[in-house]
Amino acid sequence: MAARVERLVTAGQFSLDGGTWDVENNVWIVGDDHEAVVIDAAHDAEAIAAAVGDRRLTAIVCTHAHNDHIDAAPALADLTGATIWLHRDDLPLWKMTHPDRDPDEHLIDGQVIEAAGADLRVLHTPGHAPGAVCLHDPALGVVFTGDTLFQGGPGATGRSYSHFPTIIDSIRDRLLTLPHGTKVLTGHGDPTTIGAEAPHLEEWIARGH
Repeated sequence: MAARVERLVTAGQFSLDGGTWDVENNVWIVGDDHEAVVIDAAHDAEAIAAAVGDRRLTAIVCTHAHNDHIDAAPALADLTGATIWLHRDDLPLWKMTHPDRDPDEHLIDGQVIEAAGADLRVLHTPGHAPGAVCLHDPALGVVFTGDTLFQGGPGATGRSYSHFPTIIDSIRDRLLTLPHGTKVLTGHGDPTTIGAEAPHLEEWIARGH
């Protein structure tokens, strides 16, 4: 059975640098009727577990370690036995939310996370966060971008651990080189495509944020 992609939207709060904002996050579930992977366990472990259902959850992949993308990860892992994956460069951010629990495994650029027929290749795309990653599956024609690339431009770089020139380099070199028909499945909001965003790179650079 071919892998499919499902979206669950959960609501909670994002906190960093002394500020807190209400947010809605996309939680992506990739798999078939028997097995699945969750990308970004945000806010509500029980709702995510219910969406996974009786499938075996093999991995919880964190695109980065801002609290709104990882706050439910340990609880979801405890409920399901899934392995939590995070890029090592985001451990300082992870520790702000989960000081007493480490991720189980560290994501490495180029590795492939397998999920019920899906092959999610890890692309290290720092800028929004040092350990930010995107996950590309050529067969599904999708890339999960977390908060690196949205409909309308790059993720925010105005807070700690972020850097605008770095996110531009990541988007230019790692994402805009993907086929233009690739669907961009983001950490918040609506999907877009690589082809829809690629023509605007110079505008983003000129805006400088």
